[in-house]
Amino acid sequence: MKLFFFFFFFSLLLGSCIGANDTIMRRQSLRDGEVIFSEGKRFAFGFFSPGEDSKLRYVGIWYAQISEQTVIWVANRERPVNDTSGLVVFSGRGNLCLYSSAHETELLWSTNVSDRISEPMARLSDLGNLVVLDHLTGRTLWESFDHPTDTFVPFMRLGFTRKDGLDRFLTSWRSPQDPGLGNYTLRMERGAFPQTMMYNGLNPLWRGGSWTGQRWSGVPEKTLKSIFNISFVNNQDEVSNTYGVLDTSVITRVVMRDVGSLQRFTWNAREKRWIGLRPNPQEQCDGYAYCGPNGYCDPLSRDTLECRCLPGYEPKTPEDWNSRDPSGGCTRRDDTGLTCRGREVFVKLERVKIPDTSGAIVDMNVTLKECKQTCLGNCSCVAYARGPRGCLTWHGDMLDTRTYLSSGQDLYVRVDKEELARWNREGSSRKRKLIWILISLIAAVMLATVMLFCFVRKRQKSKRHTRSTTAFATSYVDFGDSLRFGEQLHDKERNRELPLFELTTIVEATDNFSLNNKLGAGGFGSVYKGVLENGMEIAVKRLSTNSGQGMVEFKNEVKLISKLQHRNLVRILGCCVELEEKMLIYEYLPNKSLDYFIFHEEHRALLDWPQRIDIIRGVARGVLYLHHDSRLRIIHRDLKASNVLLDNEMIPKISDFGMARIFGGNQVEGSTKRVVGTYGYMSPEYAMDGQFSIKSDVYSFGVLILEIITGKKNNCCFNEYSNLLGHIWDQWKKGEVIEIIDKLMDVKSYDESEVIKCIHIGLLCVQENASDRVDMSTIVFMLEQNAIDLPSPKHPAFTTGRRIESNDGGSSSGGCLSGQNGNSINDVTLTTILGR
Repeated sequence: MKLFFFFFFFSLLLGSCIGANDTIMRRQSLRDGEVIFSEGKRFAFGFFSPGEDSKLRYVGIWYAQISEQTVIWVANRERPVNDTSGLVVFSGRGNLCLYSSAHETELLWSTNVSDRISEPMARLSDLGNLVVLDHLTGRTLWESFDHPTDTFVPFMRLGFTRKDGLDRFLTSWRSPQDPGLGNYTLRMERGAFPQTMMYNGLNPLWRGGSWTGQRWSGVPEKTLKSIFNISFVNNQDEVSNTYGVLDTSVITRVVMRDVGSLQRFTWNAREKRWIGLRPNPQEQCDGYAYCGPNGYCDPLSRDTLECRCLPGYEPKTPEDWNSRDPSGGCTRRDDTGLTCRGREVFVKLERVKIPDTSGAIVDMNVTLKECKQTCLGNCSCVAYARGPRGCLTWHGDMLDTRTYLSSGQDLYVRVDKEELARWNREGSSRKRKLIWILISLIAAVMLATVMLFCFVRKRQKSKRHTRSTTAFATSYVDFGDSLRFGEQLHDKERNRELPLFELTTIVEATDNFSLNNKLGAGGFGSVYKGVLENGMEIAVKRLSTNSGQGMVEFKNEVKLISKLQHRNLVRILGCCVELEEKMLIYEYLPNKSLDYFIFHEEHRALLDWPQRIDIIRGVARGVLYLHHDSRLRIIHRDLKASNVLLDNEMIPKISDFGMARIFGGNQVEGSTKRVVGTYGYMSPEYAMDGQFSIKSDVYSFGVLILEIITGKKNNCCFNEYSNLLGHIWDQWKKGEVIEIIDKLMDVKSYDESEVIKCIHIGLLCVQENASDRVDMSTIVFMLEQNAIDLPSPKHPAFTTGRRIESNDGGSSSGGCLSGQNGNSINDVTLTTILGR
């Protein structure tokens, strides 16, 4: 008997806890601090607080696999729990309920299902949907997807059902710390032709428009079919919109934000943060009825006001339009009243967002030609347009119309013949300008084609001559001419390692190379930040079309970096060769370049010694890989602070391989008649004689070490005759080398003996003779060892400084550039990098 009671009470104890990881059964409860996970651990359900300082507790669903807690659904938005005493449990009727305490006296939230269920069960799916069902029959009784909060996740539906009146819409949070009902909503409007609308309270803010068969009319941007699968349902049972993600590794969500915008976010796993894409509304023309009734917004208009009147209309109050207040809209011209006497025709407006369809009449069973006749036969019809099936006609004021640069629909506006003639005259003037522009473009293209043909012929002849007369050219990669290079890039069998990006993808990612996305510019072009559709941030190096050296650099980087893989080398993601554009796509590194920190008075203080020595070691490992460990032996030839980029963890990445050279297996040095690089970092044998080897990079690395330790550029003049190397050598001979350490670096962060060792290594790298310099494998070994005997350095090369003449005719011995711009005044390759 005692054994029976033991097992009886033990089973009750187990029944009061969460059984399966993803379910809550009838006699189970969920207390604050307990969490259930979906089967694949993608989502979690439990109690949370919406901010570090908030003590209020809410019940919700959030992503379980990402570091930043992101809530997608909240149960008790308006009635939080004041402490950690909350309890989630099934009621006697089978509703899932939230009580303020275990006493179950104050009900804060309930699923509110009318049916009584004897064996209810709640299960969290891997889609983030909390489903309440009858455990005996499997029938779904309630699901959180039917009651969204502010977030629209894949496979959720937005819209309404026609029979039971269920309305699924988004409502913003009040603020990032308050999940209560905010002012902004996004919902599907009921009507003969449903459309999405955003409201601020009861006032329309933005119209997503109606479904065109491919996209929403108010959201003209193309959605990549390779990533998303969008569907729209409009039948006798429901009207709804949903989207799926073809690649399940992509984590994305659409949020109705508390600032009044709808924005899609994608999780960047590498950067461990959400990447927000362009929100809606995006610009002034997107504001609902911005130009008033019968007006339309043209963002490309050259007039002072973006608004214009539809054909046959004029500003209702010209004074308001002149003062840039178009809200009054437009009215019919006095001389163009429609009489229905057979004199009416239609003006076609292309690439427009068709007017608000809430008052439009829909006929699903007519063609566009039949729609035109129907509209002509009805005196009240003012315009028509094609729908996804059938047509729409408008019979009153037309609201919220705008034009797009591309995409959009055609709108046919009813006018009389006099108005058509007036519109055509204006259109003819525009067309004449357009024709002249097209003629000029065609002539320019023809001229460019002829010049390109002559250029290619000349290059081919020059190549044949070069191959027969230049012996050492075979030691390097033969890139060929630009046309053959483009063909090689598009040969998938020969270039599987380097993906090709379409130009349209890069244009969309960089917002058409917006100045806001420009990271910097150099001698061979500009660098832009971009965001791909999957949320990945990229850096796009766009080759300048007027750069004589640019094509050589571009080919070099494509050929070299595609074959290199190392933690301390910048990673190339692909390239783009299309039309006249030639671009390299790299990983985006948010912490900019090394010169941004070490040559700036404020930024230098952010780098303590552990960070600086980690950067030195990381660059050393990267150069060692280039010289010895990669499949190719590579000489960088332009190693400097601005070509060392830093990722979000301050890990250094060597970049800019445009001037690099590949050596054969037994080759140890080379020569060139064209010296390129940055003075101050060039070894003496390279700068004076054009001779370069792996020891040339060692010299540049030594300069870099000393710049990192001192926070000064090598071209700084410390007195009338000495630059940085000369100054350090003077202090070394005096035994006072500790005085050169950057004064902005925290003294407590470094061990003097370790810093002196690094200065010693730096001096061994900048020796006059290449044979006296250590190689990179030895340098890496020295940096890793705590106690090691180092050879004594000799007098370094290039220790003499130069006085810089000022604009007023005087002179200065400063020579140190401490601003953000890290360009030295005598650089051959000018590169300004603000972050990649």
